Amino acid sequence: MERVRVLLVDAAPGRLLDRELERLLGHGLDVTLNLRRVADQAAVRAGWGGRVDFIDFDPFDEAALLAGTVRGGLGHDGVKSRAGVPLRAAYLAGATRAGVAHPLRVIGRAGAGTDHVDLGAAARYGVAVTHTPGSNAAAVAEFALAQLLVLTRDLRSYDEAAHRGEWRAPTAPPAELSELTLGIVGPGRIGLALAGRAGALGMDVQAFARHRGTASAPQLSPPPALRLVPTLPGLLATSDVVSLHLPLTPETRGLIGRDELALMRPGAILLNTARGGIVDEQALAEALRDPAHPLAAAAVDTFEHEHAAFASPLLGLPNALLTPHIAGMTRTAMTTAALRCADYIAALLAGRPEGVPVATA
Repeated sequence: MERVRVLLVDAAPGRLLDRELERLLGHGLDVTLNLRRVADQAAVRAGWGGRVDFIDFDPFDEAALLAGTVRGGLGHDGVKSRAGVPLRAAYLAGATRAGVAHPLRVIGRAGAGTDHVDLGAAARYGVAVTHTPGSNAAAVAEFALAQLLVLTRDLRSYDEAAHRGEWRAPTAPPAELSELTLGIVGPGRIGLALAGRAGALGMDVQAFARHRGTASAPQLSPPPALRLVPTLPGLLATSDVVSLHLPLTPETRGLIGRDELALMRPGAILLNTARGGIVDEQALAEALRDPAHPLAAAAVDTFEHEHAAFASPLLGLPNALLTPHIAGMTRTAMTTAALRCADYIAALLAGRPEGVPVATA
């Protein structure tokens, strides 16, 4: 019987790749590895040749991605991605078309969120979409705290001054975390992880959930000190720091724009480790350029346009701390996501969906 085929569109980094490949092969899958983002291709070829097939293409080039998936009509039953490679309707149509020996049946993402997939088209073409929610919750929560500390203590400017040989003292003493109120928009797995950590540091923590209930992930227990605010404007107006932890959906796209930014407290800070499209980046840039605006600074890890298409009106602003979508990239988080995703893909391809998260439109 011909074995099920899986394509790794973007491989796990470093030694984690070996564990990812062993996990997939252990499920009895035939694996094709895209080498484009592999640092030491020669070593991987030498170590895995004969056990894994190799291919090399730019996954952000839709035509190349489709060609690599279909690969001369042989096709792949499953596709695993990590970096949010767009998988749109045209790709899904081509990967499932008649005549492909192994039409696409499952998409897995090693990470949280499925906004890179056209879920409506996936449903039409019979493709199940899974991901690994919660795998990076601790990592992203820690990163949001790091963003907060860098901005509240102005660490970048002191570092730059020290490297210039300048000994600079604060012109005004900053507030301690225990003096600040943290507002969390989206108290799901990551939001609650941040709430627990911030509360342990003495912050007053409140949250706004778009859906009714105590949290947007109701199976989770919110920290005892977490206070729920009934409206987004109410949270924005009463928080010194606002941290976003929402999926990108048609309802959340552009959720934070000019009107919402204007509601924030004087001297407020905005943190975005969720998705770029949730915030109007042009409105955010204009607010940060305006010394009279209540928003004092922002830390942004996710952007509307990322990877090779990276561009943002926030570039060059001294009060904007920008990082390249790395909040969830710790060893533990990436290992958990990679191995869990391999298990989920194998289970769905074997017709065992119990316990596997499947995204729907």
